[in-house]
Amino acid sequence: MLNFENLDKFIFPGVGKYGIPQIEPVEAYPHGEFIPMNFMRSEKSLQGKIMHCFTDDYQFARFWNTPDRYIEKLSQFAAVCAPDFSTYTDMPLAMQIYNHYRKHWLAAYWQLNGITVYSTISWSDANSYEWCFDGEPRGGIVAVSSVGTQKDKESQRLFLRGYEEMMKRLEPTWVIFYGKVPEECDWNVIRIPAYYEKIVQRRKAKEQ
Repeated sequence: MLNFENLDKFIFPGVGKYGIPQIEPVEAYPHGEFIPMNFMRSEKSLQGKIMHCFTDDYQFARFWNTPDRYIEKLSQFAAVCAPDFSTYTDMPLAMQIYNHYRKHWLAAYWQLNGITVYSTISWSDANSYEWCFDGEPRGGIVAVSSVGTQKDKESQRLFLRGYEEMMKRLEPTWVIFYGKVPEECDWNVIRIPAYYEKIVQRRKAKEQ
């Protein structure tokens, strides 16, 4: 119960059955370079860049554990993507909903502090549709990740079904996409390139 689950800092008026904090839509197209959150300390300048959390949960759990500590740093970005807390199909339902809540609390808290936040959408199976879109913005730009969802036909099916549901319910104008983009999803997609490719390019540029 660290910091009383951050309820001592702010209690947002929630929506849906589980009181999920609402995230406001962002319509501004992301023009900056995307960098993963675990590299934000090593970057010399964050100005004009966009942070994403498509990495292991433990990397960005720090944002939830001590949220005020990172407000100043995150404010230096042009925008950030909401943290992608996992909602795997084999996780207990209570944990999936808790992770959805944590994502929204942080995103709403960041927006409250003047940070531009693109909502990150995630789901598990069809049963999650009852709550996984609660608090998500309609219209605007959202972010998703397909990492780990293309390993077999069932995983692919679950991802595509959820993606279709997202498009129907939220009607986003653009989708920031991390990972392999299935042909069925290749519409108004903003691809996030793998960060290690940029590191390799920078090293080669220095050697020349």
